[in-house]
Amino acid sequence: MIQEIYPKVFYPEYRRKKANKENNKKSFVLHFEYNKIMLIKDALTGALSIPRFEDLEDEDENIYEKSYYVNSVDDEEFYLVDDISIPEFGGFYMEGIQVLREFEPSYQAFASVSASQVYRWMQSRKYCGYCGTKTEKSATERALICPKCKNIEYPKISPAVIVAIRNGNKLLLTKNAKGTYKYYALVAGFVEVGETLEEAVHREVEEETGIKIKNIRYFGSQPWPYPCGLMVGFNADYDGGDIHLQQSELSKGAWFTKDNLPTIPEPLSIARMILDDWINKTSI
Repeated sequence: MIQEIYPKVFYPEYRRKKANKENNKKSFVLHFEYNKIMLIKDALTGALSIPRFEDLEDEDENIYEKSYYVNSVDDEEFYLVDDISIPEFGGFYMEGIQVLREFEPSYQAFASVSASQVYRWMQSRKYCGYCGTKTEKSATERALICPKCKNIEYPKISPAVIVAIRNGNKLLLTKNAKGTYKYYALVAGFVEVGETLEEAVHREVEEETGIKIKNIRYFGSQPWPYPCGLMVGFNADYDGGDIHLQQSELSKGAWFTKDNLPTIPEPLSIARMILDDWINKTSI
C-alpha cells in the first residue's frame, strides 16, 4: 500500500522548526499549486525528482525563512514552501499530483502526497469560517488559529469505509459512474455524522447495490490523501437481495470468481490488499 515504506519510518507529527541553510540544504522543498506539485525533470533521462533547498537557494535567498515543516522519513525532512516562483531553467515544472502514485522512491512519494493534504487544508482555511479574519499558524501544534475570535482549525481528515462482500466463492465488484477511473472496485463511501463505521458499511452497501450483508469484519486501514481520506476496510458476507445499482454512483456491478476478475485497482490501495487477501484464501 502507499504507506508501506518499511524499513523506513514516517513521522507525521508536528514539530516546531524552520529550515536553515546550515542544516537543511538536502531537505526537500514541496511546492503545490492546487493539484500540482513542483518537480525537476532530468533533461537527458527524463527522470523526475523532488527539489531540495540546495536546488533553489540561489533562486530565492529567503526560501528557508518561508518554509513550514510538514513531516519526515527517518532523518530526511520535508517542508512546504508556498510563496515561490518556478525557476525558468533547471528542469523545474509543475506536474499533476497523481504522478506520485508511481513515483520512486516510494517513501518520498508518500511523504509528499501526505504533505499535499496539509497544503490543501491550509489553503482552504486561510480565513476564519466564523468571523472572516485571516488565520495564523499555531506555534505549538498543527493548527490554524483565528487571532480575533480564537477559533482553532485542525487538518481535515474524511473517514470512509470500503468493503469486500463475499458470496460463496464470489465477490461483488462495482465500477464508478463518475470520472475516468478504469478499475472495478469494492463498495465504498464516506462516513456520515453520528454514524459508526459498521453502520456506514451497511448503509453504503444498501444504498449503492440494494443488497443486504452480515458478519462485518474489520480488515485494516489506510491513509489516502487523494484528497484527504482515511480508508477503513472490512469484509462482509452476502445476506440476500438482488443487485440494484445506484445509477448516480455506480455504472456496473456483478459477482466475480477469482478466475474471471476484471481490471482491479493498483497495489497502492487498501482495495487491492483486501482483494489479494480474498484471492489467496478463496478456491475457484
